[in-house]
Amino acid sequence: MVESLLWGVVGAVPLVIGALLAGVRTWPDRLLGVVLAFGAGALIASIAFELWEEGLDLAGPVPLAVGVALGAAVYFTADRLVERWARRAGGGAAAGVPLALGALLDGIPEQLVLGFGLAAGGGVSVALVVAIFVSNLPESIGSSADLLDGGMTRGRVRGLWIAVAAVCAAATVVGYALADVATPELHAGLGGFAAGALLVMLVDSMIPEAQRRAHDVAGIATVLGFALAAGLSSAGG
Repeated sequence: MVESLLWGVVGAVPLVIGALLAGVRTWPDRLLGVVLAFGAGALIASIAFELWEEGLDLAGPVPLAVGVALGAAVYFTADRLVERWARRAGGGAAAGVPLALGALLDGIPEQLVLGFGLAAGGGVSVALVVAIFVSNLPESIGSSADLLDGGMTRGRVRGLWIAVAAVCAAATVVGYALADVATPELHAGLGGFAAGALLVMLVDSMIPEAQRRAHDVAGIATVLGFALAAGLSSAGG
């Protein structure tokens, strides 16, 4: 149980580090765009080589597809609610919320799955830890920068990401505790849920924001992020 908590914290702490980095200074738009694009590429690789491939191996396409559809629907609905709230609040204060929402809806099922693996005696590779860091850090930096630009205080931004990180870390412990009753279908469905939420977030929020900020170098940064995360996934497998 203690080991699952420690690994949960390791997986979630990049979210807090990103918020702290965003608050240290005002980072150039182009640099933030490159970071976001790099993170988007890493997330695409994570979806393809971790969530989707592992789900297929565990339980086949049906539980995985159901999870993807549910994850996409939940993120889409939650994002629409955030947009309505942003319009009532004047828009700026909610600028980075979609990325934070994506990190939460991705992080909970992913870290539940991590807890399942730890309970089953599976080790956690250095490659996996680096891949989590590579994908979570840009989400947090980009969202925090948008929230700060929209007028949210540094303290509230840090508090938001600490809360997201705490929930994600706790999910690892919950996954560890529930491992005995978690079927392969549930395991695959949770991975699919994370994949579906991430895909909608990538297309609706992260990639457009990266393109807006980084312009012509967004594509190459995305490819580099994909290549690194795919390589780490292969090394960890």
